[in-house]
Amino acid sequence: MALSKLVKTKDLYECQTPYLTELFDGAEYPWEMLPKIKEHIAKLLESGIPGFTLLKEGVLVGENVTIAPTATIEAPAIIGSGTEIRPGAYLRGNVICGENCVLGNSSEFKNCVLLNKVQAPHYNYVGDSVLGNFAHMGAGSICSNLKSDNKAVVIHGDEEYETGLRKIGGILADHADVGCGCVVNPGTVIGKNTSIYPLTALRGVYPADSIVKDAKTVVKRIVKE
Repeated sequence: MALSKLVKTKDLYECQTPYLTELFDGAEYPWEMLPKIKEHIAKLLESGIPGFTLLKEGVLVGENVTIAPTATIEAPAIIGSGTEIRPGAYLRGNVICGENCVLGNSSEFKNCVLLNKVQAPHYNYVGDSVLGNFAHMGAGSICSNLKSDNKAVVIHGDEEYETGLRKIGGILADHADVGCGCVVNPGTVIGKNTSIYPLTALRGVYPADSIVKDAKTVVKRIVKE
């Protein structure tokens, strides 16, 4: 039986982060959030978020945020409570994350949304991407966000989705787990609770509750009760 390749926001994410619900509720498909991130952050900077403080102009941080001295945060950015930003992390602007995330050493983030407890801990690139709750990127895995021909990204699922956007990285649903050294090609969608074996080049839409052993081998995850 073919596994369904879901791509709508409501099928990929459960957003319970108050300052992100408007962004998620307003997007039928997750890539529709990407052009709205900067404007959404601007609204939050103007209105403020309860419990958040202004770290510097254009950067709001929640409570108990840990920022290494060698990390670089460019405005605008929203950093959720309990998040850890490790040495050498580079936030290039238009970054917004939920609570208890790990933005790791020598990892780079740009124009992206991270829900709660996302981990991108070692040498990752996350650009023009949406990462769900508990999404994890293994060491050295990257979200490639630009096609070699510079054309607009098309999402290749059960049907073709013309996004009209030249830059889209990875769309990782809640509990998606990407192994070490993977390349998430532009516009790749990884479903809920799906795990990717290391060193896999990903392209297209991968169904929920699956294990991706290589680009062409996808099996249903067996849950033991």
